[in-house]
Amino acid sequence: MANDPRPNEWPLWEVFIRAKHGLSHRHAGSVHAPDGDIALRHARDTYTRRMEGVSIWVIRSSDIVASDPGAAGPTFEPAESKVYRHPTFYIVPDHIKHI
Repeated sequence: MANDPRPNEWPLWEVFIRAKHGLSHRHAGSVHAPDGDIALRHARDTYTRRMEGVSIWVIRSSDIVASDPGAAGPTFEPAESKVYRHPTFYIVPDHIKHI
């Protein structure tokens, strides 16, 4: 179509794949696409060619809001002063995985 932007002008989408049921989604990479449905198809074709996943998430990169890694100290300082939130007193049995 004449009005379609070229692929290098399409928005960037971040791709997250869940490898198995019960595991977390992990960032796999990025794709360019004009909309979410096509981004999902591009992500499937690019990152799950060998049946690596059971679930795919795509999110427009411009919609991600993240903390600055350089400001980790001030960002996470309140948590450091609340030791009761850290289960350091609890021993996880060896047979327990993925808490």
